[in-house]
Amino acid sequence: MKVITRELLAEVSAEARQNPRLRKNYNLHPSDESRCHRLLNAIEPGSYIRPHRHLDPEKDEAFILLNGRLGIVTFADNGAVSGTVLLSLDSGTLAVDIPHGVYHTAVALESGTVFYETKAGPYRLLNDDEKVAWAPEDADPQAEEFVLRLRSLFG
Repeated sequence: MKVITRELLAEVSAEARQNPRLRKNYNLHPSDESRCHRLLNAIEPGSYIRPHRHLDPEKDEAFILLNGRLGIVTFADNGAVSGTVLLSLDSGTLAVDIPHGVYHTAVALESGTVFYETKAGPYRLLNDDEKVAWAPEDADPQAEEFVLRLRSLFG
């Protein structure tokens, strides 16, 4: 049995702060080939998750907030923001289920943010139809400004 404790959340968050991408996954599933992926996703402010979607009808994603504050942003096909949800222990909004086919991203709004993520496996790289042309690539210097704009959606 795997147990998630506050100490584990703090440990994974510390690893995220040391990672150049400002995030760290802690997989609970045994391998990338597993049919069900379950993981802790520690994400720090400034980390960039490029907006994307999953086209496989089995690849809906669920995020459950365990610590911190997390902004979820969904987009129309042209890149216009179509929705936002603030996950916060204080507000009581704790989870989202993102249907396949929906462009989305997540932004950390405070240090120590960790969410539990689950989706169908196996892991596959995103294909061209799941990526977007309207958001910067991970290594693009404009990614930092893009993240700041997304964070500003949450005040």
